[in-house]
Amino acid sequence: MARPRILIVGAGFAGLSAARRLSRIARGRAEVVLLNPTDYFLYLPLLPEVATGVLEPRRISIPLAAALPGVRVLLGHAGAFDLNARTVQWADPEGNRGILGYHRLVLALGSVNKLLPVPGLTEYAHGFRGVAEALYLRDHLTRQIELAEQAQDPAERRARCTFLVAGAGYTGTEVAAQGALFTAALVAHRPKVRDLPRWLIVDTADRVLPQLDPRLSHTAAEVLRMRGVRVLTGTGVERAGPAGVRLTNGEQVPTRTLVWCVGVRPEPMVAGLGLATREGRLLVDEFLNVPGRPDVFACGDAAAVPDVLHPGSLTGMTAQHAVRQGRLVAGNVAASYGHGRRRPYRHRDLGFAVDLGGWKAAANPLGVPLGGVAGKAVTRGYHLLSMPGNRTRVITDWLLDATLSRQPVQLGLVRGSAVPLASDLNR
Repeated sequence: MARPRILIVGAGFAGLSAARRLSRIARGRAEVVLLNPTDYFLYLPLLPEVATGVLEPRRISIPLAAALPGVRVLLGHAGAFDLNARTVQWADPEGNRGILGYHRLVLALGSVNKLLPVPGLTEYAHGFRGVAEALYLRDHLTRQIELAEQAQDPAERRARCTFLVAGAGYTGTEVAAQGALFTAALVAHRPKVRDLPRWLIVDTADRVLPQLDPRLSHTAAEVLRMRGVRVLTGTGVERAGPAGVRLTNGEQVPTRTLVWCVGVRPEPMVAGLGLATREGRLLVDEFLNVPGRPDVFACGDAAAVPDVLHPGSLTGMTAQHAVRQGRLVAGNVAASYGHGRRRPYRHRDLGFAVDLGGWKAAANPLGVPLGGVAGKAVTRGYHLLSMPGNRTRVITDWLLDATLSRQPVQLGLVRGSAVPLASDLNR
């Protein structure tokens, strides 16, 4: 290769951040190549607003070509890795295959839905990790309200108006909070079902948002209850079926909707690399380098990055860590060529933000707990600063949502069969 080639696999928060910084550092002295199945970066934190009609899907889909000038973007899936030969097999969306050589490899493979051995889960639940799933959920919620209105059986009507979210972390809490507002708007002009929508959120933890300060958990739980969302802690899903869900507390919930937001697990591809792992994540040192492989780096959800501030533990699988690790790995890759010096991954918690829809949010910037309008302002400001593009379009949609009613129609673009939960429980 005339120039050293740095190959980045994955364009999530970590991969995008690594590619952006490496391109700026390299300035043409190295070829930076990004391999990703889609031609966009998805800003996942705003996905619930796509599912509830606040934002159009393209608002949170940032084109990689525009976001990464100077980076060669390859559209395709990674296949087999030959770490000794420094090659990666890959295939484009039409099945054409190729082999790509590299001088340095950055694995930013990300994560997928976390699955549990629950009978019926993969058949009757849907995850929430991409645009297709968000669009499907928006259509599904609208369809259930419409079918409930025309149903003759009162039991069927109640079941179609019952919505169950499993997992009370960031995503699940936002889906339940914003979903309750969405269905309330859907039934506003439907007298037969106006009082029927019922949302439940379950989690085996002892509170919603268990990873946050208890004060923020309390704020979020109060907003959920105020909107009529039933919160069941210490409870999980025991079985899922076509007519309902059985919970671990023995309760049977008649419903046609189970949204699976229990968490994430590392991309299963990690297991096939033949490298050391911990908790399913690729083992790296504090410099994000794979031990024994000076040319291989990893960052983001699929990397087991040691938390130097809490010896013995790993950093969390969050966007905040992924962005910082992506930037750091870019500097450490450059250092491997003699440009600068490598640095260990250290972090300071900047706080978190949870958008609860309407004028409600829970945030703790720099450890200061905020709720209500103040929390909402901080949350939206944080998202605008974090997005690599489309800010004006997002603000425009927010303004339109604040002044106009949403359009409750089914687009029919995504069928349930197109967004199944993965069935690879044993991978």
